[in-house]
Amino acid sequence: MDAIKEFTIPFVGLKEGKHQFKFTIDNTFFAHFEFNDFDRATLNGELILEKKSSFLELQFDINGTVVLPCDVSMEWFDCPIATQFNLIVKFGLPAAQASDEILILPEGSYQIDVAQYFYEMVVLNLPQKRVHPGIEDGTLQSEIVDKLKALEPKESHLKGSEDPRWNKLKDLL
Repeated sequence: MDAIKEFTIPFVGLKEGKHQFKFTIDNTFFAHFEFNDFDRATLNGELILEKKSSFLELQFDINGTVVLPCDVSMEWFDCPIATQFNLIVKFGLPAAQASDEILILPEGSYQIDVAQYFYEMVVLNLPQKRVHPGIEDGTLQSEIVDKLKALEPKESHLKGSEDPRWNKLKDLL
């Protein structure tokens, strides 16, 4: 829990204007959320908090890499992460219609926890299909990739001619 305390920003004592906060996001951060889809995370988070008289503007920025397993070869590879997110924080009664870009805090709040926002930014920026860059350019040497290439379907003997299964459908025209 100590690793997450640094992500709690007390804004009540800040003067109006822009304030910059920098964070190091690594495996201990993701252990708090019990997220272990990658081997290693080396990310730098930056938060620019602009305090105005009646609301706050937060600009999140994350850059770095996480080490992911490839879905095809099971080899580990560095996946770059670079993403931004803007959030407006207002004060008052929580509205029935919630928005991803607007957070309404109760009057009298003095701090905001931004850890969940950094977590969601990284997790949502991970690719759905994780393919090692060496597979795409053909430089990865792996037994699994070699076996998959050997088991690929061979060229069809019908190439260049029509598939006879479609002939009955043409009769309907």
